[in-house]
Amino acid sequence: MIADPQNRLALTSIGQNAGQGRWRTETMRSHTSPRLIFVARGQGRVTVSGLTSGYGANNLIYIPAGTMYGYEVGQTVFGVMVTIPSAMATEWPQTPVHLRLRDVTVQKELAVQMDALERELKSTQPGHFRAAHYQLGLLSIYFERQLALRPEPPTDARANTAAARLVAAYTGLIERDYHKHARVADYAAKLGVTPTHLTRCCKQTSGKSALSLLNDRILFEARVQLRDSKTPVRQIARDLGFGSAAYFARAFQAHAGLTPTQFRKKGPLVHG
Repeated sequence: MIADPQNRLALTSIGQNAGQGRWRTETMRSHTSPRLIFVARGQGRVTVSGLTSGYGANNLIYIPAGTMYGYEVGQTVFGVMVTIPSAMATEWPQTPVHLRLRDVTVQKELAVQMDALERELKSTQPGHFRAAHYQLGLLSIYFERQLALRPEPPTDARANTAAARLVAAYTGLIERDYHKHARVADYAAKLGVTPTHLTRCCKQTSGKSALSLLNDRILFEARVQLRDSKTPVRQIARDLGFGSAAYFARAFQAHAGLTPTQFRKKGPLVHG
């Protein structure tokens, strides 16, 4: 998981992140506190817990802490990501949720909620940050009410398949153990399936192999450590399970298009 340097309420433009590199949004990652993505316009694909689905305008995507995810952001997409403090996580669901808001009245209500939250976060008035937390509490109630109105079963029936449950369990294990140098075969054994079956299910739910999901997560963590720390490249390679710094450098360059040293020189990371 990304060790969020400031686990505090924040609102970040999705377009702003996208402009700084596709890896900042598309590569698998997680956070130590929940995230809420609001897509105001545009469309793309989002992968949460190994399940890829489409998103469009007026969509809300809730991602609990420790949940692996990544999403596409095209040039026409505009939205925001809300960082939810860990202290307020109990007010939100414990599992990922994707809401598609089709009612115009409901959409306008959400716009009012988001505007109020952004206004308080940007304010210089006394108590503005406390007011922003209250606004986030109201937003959680809005989300809870919309969730209660969602038709059952969920629109994406794939979420209830055995393959989706297996891949969700796999991504959960990756988040827990990616730094322990485990192979896909090790994860498959823990899940009681063969590596072939695990890869087949990953392909079915996300379009990626089991190895690709694992490597994607490890190499995102490598990026974070290269940007946010002064840890030597050799130590990062060792910590992430690479047999040598040279092997790590080759794998990283194939994935990122830059050597670890070149990537580190580009500057500090802005978290999504």
